[in-house]
Amino acid sequence: MHGSPSRTRVAQAMPAPHPASAAQHHPPFWHHLKRDVFFWLLLLVCGAFSIVSPQRVADYPSLVDWHTIAALAGLLILTKAVESSGMLQLLGVRLVDAVSSERVLALSLVGASAALSTLLTNDVALFVIVPLTVGLRQVAKLPVTRLVIFEALAVNAGSALTPIGNPQNLFLWHQSGLSFGAFVWQMAPMVALLTVLLLVATWLAFPSHEIHLHAETGDVEVHKRLLLPALALYVPFLVLTDLGYPLAALAGLVVLYLIGARYVLARVDWGLLLVFVLMFIDLRLVAQLGVVRQTLDALALANPMHLYWAGIGVSQVISNVPAAILLAEYSHDWPLIAFAVSVGGFGTLIGSLANLIALRMAGDRRAWLAFHAYSIPFLVVAAGAVYAWLTWLR
Repeated sequence: MHGSPSRTRVAQAMPAPHPASAAQHHPPFWHHLKRDVFFWLLLLVCGAFSIVSPQRVADYPSLVDWHTIAALAGLLILTKAVESSGMLQLLGVRLVDAVSSERVLALSLVGASAALSTLLTNDVALFVIVPLTVGLRQVAKLPVTRLVIFEALAVNAGSALTPIGNPQNLFLWHQSGLSFGAFVWQMAPMVALLTVLLLVATWLAFPSHEIHLHAETGDVEVHKRLLLPALALYVPFLVLTDLGYPLAALAGLVVLYLIGARYVLARVDWGLLLVFVLMFIDLRLVAQLGVVRQTLDALALANPMHLYWAGIGVSQVISNVPAAILLAEYSHDWPLIAFAVSVGGFGTLIGSLANLIALRMAGDRRAWLAFHAYSIPFLVVAAGAVYAWLTWLR
């Protein structure tokens, strides 16, 4: 059936409403935030810290990485502009028309996510792939939430390869003093192992069923007034962010879209930024707790395998970026810390901030449970496999 006339005809048949009119029916971000259980949990934790130590409240703004928040906000704006242009819907139509089954589609998206994350960073890779994947809901009957979950796993695996793939690698790379190529050489075997495990898991999780397209009528319309400026602004925004000016870059974007396309700003998930602000505050307060530091002191982290399991475990509680920073105070074995926190990105939702970004963009309230149904077993397998590899090396 693949490539048949009926398949092609349906693939070209998906209407794209004008973005301005669509924005009028888009609910404000606080509408979704009111039902966001994770947001309220973070707010509850923050409130508990505030009651126990009210003198620390004035320090909360300093706990937030505002450069990361600004970079995330800018990417949200640009991604929403591309999404609103209809281009992702068109790409989704072409992609579904080109593959033969759910399994091939899943393997293609997972492979693309992992590859993009090595150079674009895990977060940026998600901003490229996840909106495209979510748009497939309008094209065909597909397990979109499951696809997004595996894309989150993929960027956590792929981004571990390079110093610029994720924030913890960037931090550890600077600590190590190694060249770019030497860092990649150290990480390549583990990333290859994780990638093989991920592709096997993807193969098992997605059937070889033929994709069933929806039978809507109409043509995909791409609004170039939205698409071309957004694409043109991506590289300058990323360059300015990399140079340390994300706040200025964000301010420029906001001004441009207030003037030319304010409905894009209205559709941005600003609630995600609030969640990230709370995560920075909560996770850094947890990392500073005496009981956390006492526990790490008692773990004899001079033992490499203790350090490995501690990195995985701590990542599940405070996320892998702060875990890397925390463990670097106890050990200078940066390769092992990098291995540990990379594996630690799997598992719980907060194991990696990329997990949160992916699931928020998926737009499925049930995604949180489904994510852990796949990510925790994958963590167990990946942690065991990497442990066996490290034991063989040593």
